[in-house]
Amino acid sequence: MYGPSGSGKTTFSRALGERLALPVAELDALFHDKPEWQDATRDEFRAKVTAFLAAHPEGWVTDGNYHGMVGDLVLAEADTAVWLRLPFHVVYPRLARRTVKRLFTRELLWDTNRERWRDVFGPQSMLVWGITNWRTGHRKARVALPGAAPGTRVVVLRSTGEVQEYLRAARHEVGPPG
Repeated sequence: MYGPSGSGKTTFSRALGERLALPVAELDALFHDKPEWQDATRDEFRAKVTAFLAAHPEGWVTDGNYHGMVGDLVLAEADTAVWLRLPFHVVYPRLARRTVKRLFTRELLWDTNRERWRDVFGPQSMLVWGITNWRTGHRKARVALPGAAPGTRVVVLRSTGEVQEYLRAARHEVGPPG
């Protein structure tokens, strides 16, 4: 599952996993799994993702934009790669609402990590990231997705209607993608 922050990757992957009766790995949770926003090292992260994929040979769903760190692992095993490529005017307000809500509700994200004032409004602001990384994220997805394994189906969803329709039609198929 690919898409910019706020595009609905986690919500979509959870719904898809439930619909297909498959386990879901939120890559952010595997990467940000230490206190005080200490991220996993590249090797730790790759080991966690490799272990998850190996533990679920019947299938799985992942979400996240870690193309350079684990994209090769995930895309090599995926039968389908979904890119939530919704428009900025849909995604950014979602990101802003979610980020500010998490700040005020003190929602636990991963391990002991929560949104902090300095992260929301400081130099590494998620709100700024949502704007400044928009084009870069699209460019990385455009480069990464064609590198999926032969036979991997790449699906690009460009509207909330397409997202909902994809979820309604999704079914688990055993064997190579067709």
